[in-house]
Amino acid sequence: MRMLVLGAGLQGSACAYDLLHDNDVSEVRLADIHIGHLPEFLAPYSGPRLIPTPLDVRDHSAVLGAMRECDAVMSAIPYYFNLDMARLAVEAGVHFCDLGGNTEIVFKQKELDAEARKKNITVVPDCGLAPGMVNILAEHGIEQLDSVDSVKIFVGGLPQHPEPPLNYMLVYSLEGALDYYTTLSWVLRDGKRTHVKALSEREPVDFESPLGELEAFHTAGGLSTMAFRYEGKIPTMEYKTLRYPGHAQIMEDIRSLGLLDLEPVEVKGMKVVPRDVFIAVVGPRLNKPHGHDLVALRVVVSGKKAGKSATKTFQLVDRYDEAHGLSAMMRTTGYSLAITGLMQARGQVKPAGVHTPDECIPADAYINELRKRGIDIKELS
Repeated sequence: MRMLVLGAGLQGSACAYDLLHDNDVSEVRLADIHIGHLPEFLAPYSGPRLIPTPLDVRDHSAVLGAMRECDAVMSAIPYYFNLDMARLAVEAGVHFCDLGGNTEIVFKQKELDAEARKKNITVVPDCGLAPGMVNILAEHGIEQLDSVDSVKIFVGGLPQHPEPPLNYMLVYSLEGALDYYTTLSWVLRDGKRTHVKALSEREPVDFESPLGELEAFHTAGGLSTMAFRYEGKIPTMEYKTLRYPGHAQIMEDIRSLGLLDLEPVEVKGMKVVPRDVFIAVVGPRLNKPHGHDLVALRVVVSGKKAGKSATKTFQLVDRYDEAHGLSAMMRTTGYSLAITGLMQARGQVKPAGVHTPDECIPADAYINELRKRGIDIKELS
């Protein structure tokens, strides 16, 4: 199999690393506009199977040419490129998946369904951790019950050794995190889609020591299209981010002061965007190059089975891979993308067309692939 990975950042590099461990993969083209410096964990794979490829994704003819030379494309570039990349993959007739994160774009990608079916390929948006892994687990729980009353998803990327005041470190783009903190989130309440405010409805979520108590609060994007799929069918469905206690209140105060606003303000005769200033000032303080992270996840699906109350709970706590220098966020996100691409190329994702992971990824096979990589999803009930 010949694989093309778009984006040589943290997640794209982790995706390429995972693909290179598969003996059926003959070639991994890791493409980015600047490809000069790759992470150390890819160094042992330098050679004919790993091909760093200079590519500007805005050059659609060049992208189309690269896609036509592969069996599947995995996109780890910013979400706003994903619609164009999916269109090009359909034109090229190759399988495509991406990390997603923007539900409006996913619905636009779904408009490519008929053409993808004609080409007998699959397009799978939202294939990271959240959205992605958590949605597959939620669907897995739903399918095991006769009726479902509630689906609650909790997930967060955190430092193993938190430092005040935010007790947080960058595990992905700060700009992306702030989008989630300022965008309304879709949930299901009484079976109806409802918007709730980010950072709201905080609640404690307990994990085993040494992690202990975390706080959960609403953020956008994690449910992907599930709130639309299950409207009128499941009474309660929601996604919340996990952080150390106190984080959400500080971020809410920062937001209420206008420091995350996108509307420019005048400062000493110059127009500046408050959020840009916040990112420029705070970003370097949250960047911990030698910090070790963890990912905590819990998916709780409640309902009935054979007339009795039943609950399916899935949980994961994954930590930084010290032996290879990969963060937990890279493992859970980049590996998830790679697993999806491999399943597509092997014909395990059916039927042809455009589907989110919860609609098409075989959960048992996916969970098994994660376990092979040391990412152990535990079923608690």
